[in-house]
Amino acid sequence: MANTRRAKPISRARAVPATAVHTIKVTLHGSRPPIWRRLEVPSSTTLQQLHHLIQAAFGWEDYHMWAFEAGRERYGLADRELSIRSAASKRLGDVAPIIGSRLGYTYDFGDNWEHDIVVEAVSQAQPGTAYPRCLTGRRACPPEDCGGVWGYDYLVEILTDPNHEEHEERLEWLGLDSAGQFDPAAFDLAKVNKALADHQSVLIQS
Repeated sequence: MANTRRAKPISRARAVPATAVHTIKVTLHGSRPPIWRRLEVPSSTTLQQLHHLIQAAFGWEDYHMWAFEAGRERYGLADRELSIRSAASKRLGDVAPIIGSRLGYTYDFGDNWEHDIVVEAVSQAQPGTAYPRCLTGRRACPPEDCGGVWGYDYLVEILTDPNHEEHEERLEWLGLDSAGQFDPAAFDLAKVNKALADHQSVLIQS
């Protein structure tokens, strides 16, 4: 079992050191009940890297455009027409340096999956511990291309009603034999951390 003991908090008055770790809670905006993940990530993580971590932690498939919102700035794949700056040019510790800092993250400009990111802690990395890692979370990620939060709510409604006229059609679209194979309340911490494993590194050797 992963060691989830929290390290000593870093003072707000000091610059964020290279071995600092941000604890962030990422919540899918408008989801009811809330769909969220609590992650510990190196403060030096670029926003481009954070994009990949959120994709892995939620189970998105990285098919679509995306962007972070930090104050009045947007970061993603650089695009002058959309006023999006390069996400590789900014680190998490730069745009959200202290507890209470907030960011927005939008995935898929069609379905418009908005994620609220709040910094819950900034602390020193633990010796011998690999980051990023997921501490906990709730509920399954919606399927891609299901129409945003409203469309997902409607999909769940259809799947829970075997008499709904679209029930069989939606099962076929999802590639399921029965609605019992889809559990919107499911969350597998081990699976999430396995998905994050390729991105992990040890900041302080033990």
